[in-house]
Amino acid sequence: MTHDHSHAASDTSKRRLLLAIGIVVCVLAIQVIGAAVSGSLALLADAGHMLSDLIGLIVALIATIVAARPATDRQTFGYRRAEVFGALINGVILVVVAIAVTIGAIVRLTSAQAADVQSVPMLVVAVVALVANIGALLLLRPAAQHSINMRGAYLEVLGDLLGAGAVIVAAVVLMTTGFAPADAIASLAIAAMIVPRAFALLRDVVRVLSEAAPADTDVAEIRRHITETPGVVAVHDVHVWAITSGHPVFTAHVVVDAQVFENGDTGRLLDELGGCLSQHFDVAHSTFQLEPAEHAAHEDELHR
Repeated sequence: MTHDHSHAASDTSKRRLLLAIGIVVCVLAIQVIGAAVSGSLALLADAGHMLSDLIGLIVALIATIVAARPATDRQTFGYRRAEVFGALINGVILVVVAIAVTIGAIVRLTSAQAADVQSVPMLVVAVVALVANIGALLLLRPAAQHSINMRGAYLEVLGDLLGAGAVIVAAVVLMTTGFAPADAIASLAIAAMIVPRAFALLRDVVRVLSEAAPADTDVAEIRRHITETPGVVAVHDVHVWAITSGHPVFTAHVVVDAQVFENGDTGRLLDELGGCLSQHFDVAHSTFQLEPAEHAAHEDELHR
């Protein structure tokens, strides 16, 4: 049942990504032409960000397809970690685009010759980009809540939506006041919006790859739940990490009362512990080593 649900979710993510890719390709072409016609650096910067969106969405699509492959004897957890590598590539692309846009804007602002920017085509193209990005954002938003890979794709499109908004503001300022630096300032604003999201995504990637406990997981609370389970004496050697976003994994050594072994209640206890983690902490994959007190007493200190 879980496999079917995961497969269906993967198919839905692929369809959403394909539709978003189609939207981005069309808008990218319009933005490149619009930037050439208008001479707008902000529009070109947004086109560059849109190109990173396209690359990021394609990477996300490939990662989604790879992640759906079943587990093997070599890849015992399957290929879900591919989503994390997809998010890593997205994050790096965002940082590179932000740096390139910043350099271009600074060069234009410090140039003695004012740039000739046509505000009308700049505004028209930016409005088209804004509407298209809203559509792509609505497509990706549901899946972004459950997958770090899809969240990376969602953040790409969200950044471009904000960028289109900045271009619209710059175009309106140019039309009403003739203030030429507005275009370059809008480019800097786009770069400033990209960087925090890029580092937030990369922070999540590092958390997963370093096998840190998921941010929303309270390990102390899990310990408390386990030790309060009837028959449990103590718990140690606790490890919590994630294969990818939304897929936490848990292992622990659980010291149990001798009567649990004598009465043959180990199966019941394992079901109870697994059910506790699944219901209260959304951990579907948990492994417990049940051991008597005399065994726990001589375990290596490194396992405590």
